[in-house]
Amino acid sequence: MWSEFTGFRLVNGSTACEGRVEIHVLGTWGSLCASHWDLLDAHVLCRHLDCGFAESIPRGGPFGRGTGPVWRDSFHCDGTEAHLGQCPVTALGASPCSHENNAAVICSAGSASLRLVGGGSRCDGRVEIFQHGTWGRVLDDQWDMQEASVVCRQLRCGEAETAYNPPKPQRGTGPVGLRGVRCAGHEANLTLCNTSLPESVLAAGIAEDVGVVCWGSRQVRLVNGPGRCAGRVEIYYQGSWGTICDDSWDLPDATVVCHQLGCGGAVKAVGSAHFGEGSGQIWLDAVNCSGAEAALWDCPAGSWGQHDCGHKEDAGVDCSEFMALRLENSDGCSGRLQVFYNGTWGSVCSNSMTLKTVSLACKELGCGDRGILETRLPYGRLAALRP
Repeated sequence: MWSEFTGFRLVNGSTACEGRVEIHVLGTWGSLCASHWDLLDAHVLCRHLDCGFAESIPRGGPFGRGTGPVWRDSFHCDGTEAHLGQCPVTALGASPCSHENNAAVICSAGSASLRLVGGGSRCDGRVEIFQHGTWGRVLDDQWDMQEASVVCRQLRCGEAETAYNPPKPQRGTGPVGLRGVRCAGHEANLTLCNTSLPESVLAAGIAEDVGVVCWGSRQVRLVNGPGRCAGRVEIYYQGSWGTICDDSWDLPDATVVCHQLGCGGAVKAVGSAHFGEGSGQIWLDAVNCSGAEAALWDCPAGSWGQHDCGHKEDAGVDCSEFMALRLENSDGCSGRLQVFYNGTWGSVCSNSMTLKTVSLACKELGCGDRGILETRLPYGRLAALRP
């Protein structure tokens, strides 16, 4: 289900790029509950507000108490979206979440003089630098891990994994912001490296666009399932998505994936391409998590890309936060409303159900955008929908 977001802003900060997060929903500004707020969500908001990337998401209400409702909608951004409205969201509406638990963010603002474009995350791609009000390409003829380390550190993307020159289809076409750079590798900012190379040095090589892959670009997702919390497990590594072999794949491994995605615990670990066969790389084999790791790549496993599997052995998971709707005793678009949660189908109490909720359920079920609520028999005191 989706809320109707029409605006996002930061309030009560010392600059326009820090503060308490407020969202505009159905004509009303309200604070956002911090319970499900994370750095990936904050990165998207900072970029949308032209404030760089998220440096931190402070807790404890450092930007004061808000007024009005506290929305507890849960965003599930991967960090690449243009604004929060593009992120999958679980719309939970107003809640008893207190104003002491409001979401907040401090964005990098002016320090965000670099960005990576054309990659699958904010932490990999072609390097661009912001100077004199314009984004420009970075060109170099000896780009290596020392320069890449500085870029990754500046963007707070962890260690550098790869320094590269993008192939022709991925090269930039705009103005050049920086041509020729030499770093020792310890600098905090790319502009602190040697960027004043003699013309003779610049003329000696062929300067090309440069790119990096940082450790922070790693991602996990579930695909080809019935929702974002169930599906085939895929990892983004070294600039491409790949699958995981089901050898020794079990519930502790699935638990790490579900926790990492904010999808609760693991209900089931499945193999044999239960959610269909993937394509491309098979990144990991013989994964052996304890269940307490923060990320799947923190678990013991074989070397990246080393395996003896085919895609018919792709691993998948069902997480407890996977939710779906169905109509029991249904003749198509009418019947008793049930929700699937934590691995079980259950009924929905109709006591507080509004027509707006009915409308959202109809949309979710592909049954139009309107409905009526019945609480009479034969459905008992439960919700029934009719388009």
